[in-house]
Amino acid sequence: MAWWHFGDDVPRHWHPGKPLQVDDPLTPVSRWKLWRLAGDRDGCLAALDTVPAGEVRYSPLDDHEPVAGCPLENVVRLHGSGVDFNASFVASCPLVLAWVIFERQRLQPAAEALLGTSVESVVHYGSFACRHVAGREEGRLSEHASAEALDVAAFHLADGRRVTLREHWHDEGPRGAFLREVRDGACDLFGNVLGPDYNAAHADHFHFGMRGFRLCR
Repeated sequence: MAWWHFGDDVPRHWHPGKPLQVDDPLTPVSRWKLWRLAGDRDGCLAALDTVPAGEVRYSPLDDHEPVAGCPLENVVRLHGSGVDFNASFVASCPLVLAWVIFERQRLQPAAEALLGTSVESVVHYGSFACRHVAGREEGRLSEHASAEALDVAAFHLADGRRVTLREHWHDEGPRGAFLREVRDGACDLFGNVLGPDYNAAHADHFHFGMRGFRLCR
């Protein structure tokens, strides 16, 4: 049976034809819906608007080319969500949507379960950078060149503690367990998640990217 013939008795989070909402339980269909929104500005913004009022702050942006050779399409500026950021950032709408779902369904539950508190703010290294993969002079453009990736370095907790990739990835206590749970949870939403186990270039941050399918290192 084709997906468009699914009946109304199929739950929305399993139905490929029903719009994605941020608090839908995650299924294998969720990432496919995110992938489809790359070319659907209105659909992506509608999904972001399913966040309860006041719990995400963003500004839709027109398509533009901030640096020659790196045009940006279907992007927004994220000012804040359930967490504060060290700086607002421009990212593809599906990346922001994936972040918000990850934050609500994976990040905060991991913090509460393993650290007994919530994440209050996130330190990131940015999303957009017009460059090639691994900083090479030529070759394939990085996901950052289209604002489809976010590099996250640290988490500030509501009780005042700080958890960083550089300091705590190999920690055998709850902070290390939290970071590894965050990595694994992110793999449910993002196409690729790279961290300290991937290579030395990621020793101090997670790379959350939209391309690919469940590269989780």
